[in-house]
Amino acid sequence: MSFSKTYLEETQEVVRRIDSAGIDRLAEGLGRVRDGGGRLFILGVGGSAGHASHAVNDFRKICGFEAYTPTDNVSELTARINDDGWEGCLVEWLKGSHMRANDAILIFSVGGGNVEKNVSVNLVRAIDEARRVGAKVFGIVGKDGGYTKKSADECVVIPVVSNDRITPHTEGFCAVVWHLLVSHPALKVTQTKWESVR
Repeated sequence: MSFSKTYLEETQEVVRRIDSAGIDRLAEGLGRVRDGGGRLFILGVGGSAGHASHAVNDFRKICGFEAYTPTDNVSELTARINDDGWEGCLVEWLKGSHMRANDAILIFSVGGGNVEKNVSVNLVRAIDEARRVGAKVFGIVGKDGGYTKKSADECVVIPVVSNDRITPHTEGFCAVVWHLLVSHPALKVTQTKWESVR
């Protein structure tokens, strides 16, 4: 079997195994935050930082959510990395945003953060800050979900169907899941352009 065929069959297996009820719960939880006047802070590093920027657009434009990501402002982010270190850059940004109990964070991450393995510790610190102020914690993650899964109010874990392709499947399906979320009736308030053009 060709590599492309294998990859696409693995993709179909992820679709079969993903927790659709968990996605519905995530949509409903996000909807409650928005409807309660809360803001959404979307956090991700690496490829997930790019996802965060795209998702901020979708949650704002399609769902009427006040949403932000720290990675959209490279000047502030790098200043915080310089002054507060990599581990503290996201939590200090959240403090600067005056995150409150009615707000939420949404984590995009392959591993979900792990202090012991020193991976995505900045996400762990951000989750701890959200918990400290009483904000909701949501996630779309891979592997076993890491710290995000352990700490989240609702977290969708992308099933591992190949140990050789955890990262591409997780990052690919993160985009699938957030596009599902912004299309979900619990969140969508604005028709997307091409669907409105007849």
